Amino acid sequence: MEAHELINWNDFSKIDIRVGTVVQVLDFPEARNPSYQIHLDFGPAIGILKTSAQLTALYNKTSLLGCQLVAVVNFPKKQIANFMSECLILGAVQDKEVTLLQPMSAVKNGLKIS
Repeated sequence: MEAHELINWNDFSKIDIRVGTVVQVLDFPEARNPSYQIHLDFGPAIGILKTSAQLTALYNKTSLLGCQLVAVVNFPKKQIANFMSECLILGAVQDKEVTLLQPMSAVKNGLKIS
């Protein structure tokens, strides 16, 4: 296991992690690695944010639609090819496979993770 720099509670509290529902999934052929463009609804306070995610090894577009996922919503926007990513979906990564983090029960869009 790699050693990582320890953070304090104040560092962690700066990360805004929320639950959002996937409302659209598009192919992303311009991406360097096989990816989807994903649009997530984080409720009325945040709205719909989009991201690029390398999820094609374990998920297809249809299986992702309607799923609630956990994502960081307060990173700066990041340009990926011709697409602007606005959030970061969280998942467990093993090699090129990403297993998405999801709530075990349906919750309100935009609910904060702590």
